[in-house]
Amino acid sequence: MVRGRIIVDTERCKGCGLCVAFCPKGVVHLAAALNAAGHHPAHLHDPDGKCTGCTICALVCPEAAITVYRTFSVKASVTAGGVCTLEAAS
Repeated sequence: MVRGRIIVDTERCKGCGLCVAFCPKGVVHLAAALNAAGHHPAHLHDPDGKCTGCTICALVCPEAAITVYRTFSVKASVTAGGVCTLEAAS
C-alpha cells in the first residue's frame, strides 16, 4: 500500500489553487490563515489517509512550494522452499 503526504513551504506559496484543482483525491486545500505575504497557502487535510503521493500537486505548483513524501508498506513472507517474497500490505 502506498501512502503519501506533502509539506508546503507556506511562505513560498502564493495560494494560486492549482494544487487544489488538480489533486485527484481532493485532500489539498487552501488554509484559512494568511502567510506573511497575505496569501492563503495550500495545506494537506487528509484525515482518512487518501493521499498516495502522486506528485501532481508538486508538478503543477508554479512556485515549487510543495515537497511530496511517499511510504510503501510491504509484507515479507518465506515460502516452504526458503524463498522470501514481498507483497503489498493490506
